[in-house]
Amino acid sequence: MNKNKEREKEKEKEKEIIEETEAIEEAAKAAEANAEEATEKPDPKDSEIAQLKEQLMRNMAEYDNYRKRTAKEKSELMPDITARVVTDFLPIVDNFERALNAECSDENYKAGVKMIYDSFMEVFDKLGVEKVPTEDFDPGYHQAVQMVEPPEGQESGKIAQVFQNGYKIGTKVLRFAMVTVYQ
Repeated sequence: MNKNKEREKEKEKEKEIIEETEAIEEAAKAAEANAEEATEKPDPKDSEIAQLKEQLMRNMAEYDNYRKRTAKEKSELMPDITARVVTDFLPIVDNFERALNAECSDENYKAGVKMIYDSFMEVFDKLGVEKVPTEDFDPGYHQAVQMVEPPEGQESGKIAQVFQNGYKIGTKVLRFAMVTVYQ
């Protein structure tokens, strides 16, 4: 939502700048027309000043458009960069999940591993990374690596077991969840 608001604000600013630029150009043209009507002999300095003012206004508008365009490109690249970096950290998170599921006689050691894992999850939350839900099978988010017969009373199409969690940012899947599905 914030990105949409930022884009709307940027579009509004672009419209304002375009309107200001057009108003300045019209004012410059009107000033030139008035100057020509007021004097029979146009002063070369006045025309040069008007030309330089017009050139300055055009350069200012061009620079502002460049600044907006680069800001837009930067904001569009950010999700891709985040996705690449997060994808590199997913194997580490998987190892922490395996460590948490393993038997351990030292509870302090296991608590330390849990704290590190929780820190990763907090960072992922800040970056907008979410785990793929693993209730119902969805080929858009899950990769079925095995099909099994459902126990009595269990529906087909449900996920029986998760081998590897999947992750996504918004609607972009970073990694599909590897699951076993009831037939």
